[in-house]
Amino acid sequence: MEQPLAPYSVCNLAAVNLAEMADKTTKTVDYEKLKQTVKTGVRMQDNVIDATPYFLAENKKQALGERRVGLGVMGLHDLLIYCETKYGSAEGNELIDNIFETIATTAYRESIELAKEKGSFPFLVGDTDEETKNLRESFVNTGYMQKMPADIKENILKYGIRNSHLLTVAPTGSTGTMAGVSTGLEPYFSFSYFRSGRLGKFIEVHADIVQEYLDDHPDQDPEHLPEWFVSAMDLTPEEHADTQCVIQGWVDSSISKTVNAPKGYTVDQVESVYRRLYNGGAKGGTVYVDGSRDTQVLTLKAEENAFSEQTELFEDEKPKVVLMDTIQELDKTNVTIGSEIGDTCPVCRKGSVEDIGGCNTCTSCGAQLKCGL
Repeated sequence: MEQPLAPYSVCNLAAVNLAEMADKTTKTVDYEKLKQTVKTGVRMQDNVIDATPYFLAENKKQALGERRVGLGVMGLHDLLIYCETKYGSAEGNELIDNIFETIATTAYRESIELAKEKGSFPFLVGDTDEETKNLRESFVNTGYMQKMPADIKENILKYGIRNSHLLTVAPTGSTGTMAGVSTGLEPYFSFSYFRSGRLGKFIEVHADIVQEYLDDHPDQDPEHLPEWFVSAMDLTPEEHADTQCVIQGWVDSSISKTVNAPKGYTVDQVESVYRRLYNGGAKGGTVYVDGSRDTQVLTLKAEENAFSEQTELFEDEKPKVVLMDTIQELDKTNVTIGSEIGDTCPVCRKGSVEDIGGCNTCTSCGAQLKCGL
């Protein structure tokens, strides 16, 4: 479970696109831009709490009482690539630690400012001043708050804080893909892979950041990219787990992260990863052994898993990066992009949309765009 909630709590999620926080000239993080984005996100999500039409009275009471929000990220791997830093490395984890420290401390300081303006979240306010003081002291003495700077803890004791929780990392599987960046805090699964989802059985996805890099470095061999273009299956399970634990230290809720393990990974090895996550302070974790289910969302090949096949652990040969021009420029076409019969497919923009088996389906990539009513 990626997000443990109190009874009747409500999810209120947003994500900062970290790919936009890179200074591509200096290959560094634009921390001032990141801080301003986080401040805006916290205020936006706090407003959402009041603007939401709640269906159940219990949901409304809990949401307005704790004013919990979950500001997360997408595009973390893109940011590391722009900074020419390898995901999963010691240098990468040091940079990630700085990034999430900035996000956490900025979010908490902004929530304190909101408390000054609008009041603390009601569950942190007692019937008497003494009770309120005790509640605030309990809040700043939680395990998570021990890493926070002294000014944040002192100001919570003085002013309270607007939101009981501020941070999480949701998967952003669909929204990250729509934005063309790595999803959540995950590294790229591969820089050319197949995704199974609502748009079709096997949709080929290519990472825009590879082509961007090749455009800037025309002499670069696309099959031998720099080490910071590491993919999820290139990392060891331990590297996945350690990166998650670094991030967890600055996230007050739980986070969504998949520890990818190769085919043939044993039960004992899976257990050791869960122990590593627990000892590292993670609140939860998922270990997925490649090919362990008959279907999976991300694959390197457009085919179902066959359990009769055996694959050696950590094969020497790595999947090659394949670049394809799958998207035509709209200003050079004279077609209607849409999901109706006769339109050009909005996914691959090559095939036409036809009624196949009761669904409006692309004749080229197979995306099912509309079914039934």
